[in-house]
Amino acid sequence: MKEVLNLVNLFFIIYMVLYSTYLFASALVGAFHLFRREQQRITNDQISHPFYVPVSIIVPAYNEEVTIVESIHSLLKVDYRLYEIIIVDDGSKDDTVKVLLEAFPLKKTNRPIHKRVQCKAHKEIYEAKINNIHVTLISKENGGKGDSLNMGINASRFPYFICIDADSLLQKDSLEKIVKPVFMDESVIAVGGLIRISQCVEMEDGEIKGHKIPINPVVGMQAVEYLRTFLASRILKDTYGGNLIISGAFGLFKKDIVIAVGGYDSSTLGEDMELVVKMHVFCRNHLKKYKIAYEPEAVCWSQAPSSLKDLTKQRRRWHLGLFQCLTRYYYIFGNLRFGLVSFVSYLYYLFFELLAPFIEVLGIFTMVMAYTLGLLNHQFLINLFILYSLFSVILTITVFFQMVYVEHIKISFADGLKAILICILEGVFFRYVLSFIRITSFIGYKKKKHSWGAIQRTKHVNHN
Repeated sequence: MKEVLNLVNLFFIIYMVLYSTYLFASALVGAFHLFRREQQRITNDQISHPFYVPVSIIVPAYNEEVTIVESIHSLLKVDYRLYEIIIVDDGSKDDTVKVLLEAFPLKKTNRPIHKRVQCKAHKEIYEAKINNIHVTLISKENGGKGDSLNMGINASRFPYFICIDADSLLQKDSLEKIVKPVFMDESVIAVGGLIRISQCVEMEDGEIKGHKIPINPVVGMQAVEYLRTFLASRILKDTYGGNLIISGAFGLFKKDIVIAVGGYDSSTLGEDMELVVKMHVFCRNHLKKYKIAYEPEAVCWSQAPSSLKDLTKQRRRWHLGLFQCLTRYYYIFGNLRFGLVSFVSYLYYLFFELLAPFIEVLGIFTMVMAYTLGLLNHQFLINLFILYSLFSVILTITVFFQMVYVEHIKISFADGLKAILICILEGVFFRYVLSFIRITSFIGYKKKKHSWGAIQRTKHVNHN
């Protein structure tokens, strides 16, 4: 028994060291990248061009009557030469279609849609030209978010498309920023943007007028968590083209490649990750030169769950989607054909995301058992927990103030203290709550493996 507990404790300690090392490397690389971008901005050494690519913005919507009109107004104010907006209502049970028809001069048409990727049938199509931007509203049979995105792809007219959540807001320059990697490298087939929490910003006509630290601790802790993920981890993976996830809230894709891989899979909860991994597999199998990029200057403000109940629904869904994707593409594991995508990215998502909550709980349980049996010094246990938590907190605080510096954000002294407090709560409490949520996500898996669940939305403020 003693030998087993010692081995498990040793494994847990090594695991924490490796994860801490990864977090440190992510923060370091992210800081260097952001600093270099800032220096380029100061010296006007950034790529600028008069060119552009036409882009289709696809907005899947299901029961989004609360936020959809505000989001479309935001998209109509984006500063970009040529784009269209395609709203796909996935058989909503609320008044999503009704509020859109009341807010915009959309007229019913008989426009044909060629199904290049599989999706459920459409019921009605409405179109209008608003501010010289072509807007299409498609009402279809319910089939899930992936199915709605496939309908949008079928209806789109341009070679690149962007998927964006119906509760999200774009900054004025977001489209210009997210297409930039396409001009820098012709092999780019997809680009992920930076997702920020919309409850933290005051926006007017696509321009930021102010930042705030949310009073709601659930929202605040998600805000700092998002920063650590998008301003550190994804920048690191971008250095070797190893990102396996482009958030469904904001991503750019080359349409012909997406059609070639069969579009989104509506049978999975993680259709955004499944598509990206599938594109990696397709390009590697066909020996096609490609790059899946990440652009942290392309910002999308997305609404985060404001209650623990809604957050639980979201994170269980995410964890099940991750499980479905990693098990479906298990052959990437240890496969030389996939290079660092296999030996770094896949291993990261397997051990530090999918299995992380189980490893953490197992480690804590065995340490408590060892202490109970008198096999572990309690002072060592306390010191280890404090050191691990403190390290995570310091990195999170560092990433937060990196963002403040790079984006020239002015925050009050009180907000600065509030941010530090939230970072501490996130490091020593919130992460373990999320671990518990992820562990319990497999309860009743067979019943909910295709169910998204409903999350309550609230109106955006100060953006018109």
